[in-house]
Formats: sequence, C-alpha cells, structure tokens
Amino acid sequence: MQPAGLVGRTVAFLIDLLIRLVVDIGVVIVMGPMGKLGYGLILITLFCIEWLYPIVFELARSGATPGKQVMGLRVVMDTGLPVTPAASITRNLLRTADFLPMAYAFGIVTMLLNRQCKRLGDLAAGTLVVHVRPVVLHDEPPTAPSLAPARALSLRERAAIRAWAGRARRLTPERFEELARIAEPVLPPVPAGEPRRTASERLLGVAQWLMGSRG
Repeated sequence: MQPAGLVGRTVAFLIDLLIRLVVDIGVVIVMGPMGKLGYGLILITLFCIEWLYPIVFELARSGATPGKQVMGLRVVMDTGLPVTPAASITRNLLRTADFLPMAYAFGIVTMLLNRQCKRLGDLAAGTLVVHVRPVVLHDEPPTAPSLAPARALSLRERAAIRAWAGRARRLTPERFEELARIAEPVLPPVPAGEPRRTASERLLGVAQWLMGSRG
C-alpha cells in the first residue's frame, strides 16, 4: 500500500468541500421558503451532509468520497482491509480536533510528522488513506527462450526467481549476473552443440518457464 500524501489529500478534500457547498446551497434554496419549518429542516440536513457525507461514501464499495475517487485514493484499515463502520465514524468525528486551532492546522502538522501521512483521526481509528492503484515493485522480465529447471522448485524459489527477473532493468549487468550464479544448482545444463549461455540468460529462461511459457 502506498500512503497518500498531503497534496493529494488536500485536493480531494477541496473537491468534497465544493460538492457539499453546492448541495448545501441547493437545500437552502429549496427549503428556505418553508419558513420556520424549512429553517429547522435546513439545519438538520446541513448537519447530516457535513457528518454523514464522508462516512456513507467510505463505507461504500469504493471506500472513498467522490473527491478521493477523483484523486485515486481510498480509506482502508492499517491492515489493508476495508474500513469498518466504527473506524470511519471515529476518524470523521475527530475532524473537529484536526481542524484546531484553525484551517486543519493540527491535522496538517500531524500528517507532516509521520511517514504514513496520517491525521489525528487516522491515528485514533487505525486507518490509512492510500492510492488505489497498486505499486509496481518489479518490471516485466526480458524475453528469453523458455527453459525447464533442473529440478522441482519450492514456492519460495519460484518467487525469488520471478522477482530477480523483474529487476533486470534496475540492476547493473554485473550484479544481475552475480545473482543468477547463486541459482546455478537449479539451472539446466546447456545441450551439446548449442552456444554457451550465461547464468543470467539461462535463469531468465527458467523465469519464462515459470510464467507459463513452454515454447
């Protein structure tokens, strides 16, 4: 999970604020002419919009308000699981503390002081605002002729080989080859008459075989 930064969260907040203001104005226009009854209904409706707006959207399938959806963000628990009703209520009720002394000063300072950019509400509720798109840790491995390994591989060995292949463009050729030599016990021998291939070339072939290429 990649925590959302201050800028993205601020833009999302401003989008949501604009949406709420438009809805508030519409409510006042519709209920204003109703006199004292309308005034009471306006207060109740504005209260519900202010406090239920984020909770309803966070508990929906997207886990995000419209502003967060525009910015590609969502609210999750620290574990990565969907946010719970209790956590959503807690983090949003504490917006009052985040706002103090004015303009969300406490919330901004708190986000700047921790690596996960959490405001007070997130710290109390155990929630995290993250980017929806998963972080890509490895690139697509280079193409190579598929090679079956010399022996059956454990799940850990399979994962290590695929991770190694995905780092081909991030490592120097020397380091890439050095790591490949560690896996030489699982590499198939080069058939007689074929050109000699380096350990990294053969291990890339094994990686392609693990990913389903049997050509």
